[in-house]
Amino acid sequence: MKITVVGSGAWGTALALLLLENGNDVTLWSYHQEESNRMRDTHENPMLKGVPLPEELKLTTDLSSVKGCGLVVLATPSFAVRTTAAQLRELVDPGTIVVSVSKGIEKDTSLRLSQVIEEELQGKCPVVVLSGPSHAEEVGRRIPTGVVAAADELSVAQKVQDLFMNSRFRVYTSDDKVGTEICAALKNVIALCAGCCDGMGYGDNTKALLMTRGLAEMARLGVALGGRKETFTGLAGVGDLIVTCTSMHSRNRRCGILLGQGKEIHEAMQEVGAVVEGYYAAANAQALAEKAGVEMPIAQAAYEVLYQGRDVHAVITDLMGRAKRSELDESWS
Repeated sequence: MKITVVGSGAWGTALALLLLENGNDVTLWSYHQEESNRMRDTHENPMLKGVPLPEELKLTTDLSSVKGCGLVVLATPSFAVRTTAAQLRELVDPGTIVVSVSKGIEKDTSLRLSQVIEEELQGKCPVVVLSGPSHAEEVGRRIPTGVVAAADELSVAQKVQDLFMNSRFRVYTSDDKVGTEICAALKNVIALCAGCCDGMGYGDNTKALLMTRGLAEMARLGVALGGRKETFTGLAGVGDLIVTCTSMHSRNRRCGILLGQGKEIHEAMQEVGAVVEGYYAAANAQALAEKAGVEMPIAQAAYEVLYQGRDVHAVITDLMGRAKRSELDESWS
């Protein structure tokens, strides 16, 4: 199949290589001509060091490359999804499957990214969400990985499953786009918090507590918004949460470590040197929780640290000192 991957960050590049390996005709689109030229000259993406780019991978900055494609992968940062999808509307063929692999919730509207894409494409194309514990650095090095393809119609998810799946990249299907995207966005907030705990010198007990209660918050919100609880126990939920909270590949965790060590959020994000989606997701989680009437104390604490300048140590003290509860009372199952 003719496929264009829109967005040449590490994740977009890793997926382009995977789809090329599976026998497809793949073009990788870059926003910057200089970036595309550098990859063409060096046969490497500096964001995915050590992974060679084969000659067969086409490189372009011309978005009209999506014309005639059976599949388009949208892999831009979350803040660029709407503008990019709006450009695609006039270029992409009707019926082309669009796969959203960006993770986040749109600022101001609090829409999930598939909703943003659907708004801009105006029903022209089916939209599938691909998510799960899948660091680009490992997918690029062909390390075994599993993800979820979620679509309104399972037959569309199955087409994506067929195109992406191979012996080292396993794809499961789902019809729960809501739950899958809430997992994808909010696990970044919990990973920031996990990094903070690491930066403050706390141990495994603290991180396990944070991840478990953080997952409960994610699921309560997701179910309130129409997602299914089973999604949160799967790859998109607990799977992605584990990998993002524990790996140094995670930009959100690395940023959180710097916060825990006393750095200011914008200084920390600058030192990470790449988009820290959890920063933006924290504000959106706050808005969604208020709208849905869902209590999310960890996400609320993250918002206070990131946007109101609260001290991370004081926030931990407040969380540990909350009123006594039964675990079942705060469950989501």
